[in-house]
Amino acid sequence: MKPPPNGTPSSSPGLRIVVVNTLPPQQDEHDVGVQEQLARSRTLRIGLLEAGYNIVASIPGDIYLIDRIAQLQPDMIIIDAESDARDVLEHMVVITSEAPRPIVLFTEDGNPSQLAAAMRVGVSAYVVAGLQSERIKPVLDVAIARFEAEQKLRNELSDTKARLAERKTIERAKGYLMERHQLSENEAYQRLRKQAMEKNLKLIQVAERILDIADLLG
Repeated sequence: MKPPPNGTPSSSPGLRIVVVNTLPPQQDEHDVGVQEQLARSRTLRIGLLEAGYNIVASIPGDIYLIDRIAQLQPDMIIIDAESDARDVLEHMVVITSEAPRPIVLFTEDGNPSQLAAAMRVGVSAYVVAGLQSERIKPVLDVAIARFEAEQKLRNELSDTKARLAERKTIERAKGYLMERHQLSENEAYQRLRKQAMEKNLKLIQVAERILDIADLLG
């Protein structure tokens, strides 16, 4: 798994957390919906602080969100959304592609389309109508565990693809040596190994150099 941006152990309650609030600016604080969202935000903050988490910032989900996240470099992002969070989720596509990290979304909206969008951008936990302070730490623990498991699978898949690509490159280099010098497959492979040992290079590096030369010679 890729380590958190600041190197904090992923299981530590001292994670640096940024809370993204989807409440539009300049709303009437006397409005019932606004009051409910503000109460949710207070509950979330209390639960995080009681669990020992480090709230780096609470920021709006506006057009500056990507830049703010890049500047703050949190270990985890929590989205506090009363309802529609589509705009914030669109920003998360860019944010997670540049630096994957656990994302938790607390919302009152159980719309399947929003859930599907959240899963596509890598939201680790999607919690509907379940924001109680005592539940926050268990939810975050599950989100971290899921994120780590998914990152491990991605890394293993990436490693497998890299090994296959290297094998293909080595096979191409062997084929070139076999054709140019009338060698057997084993002789071509042994020549690659010998050059790698003499030059203190990896087999793939020697293979790439041979193919570069082959391209130059046409």
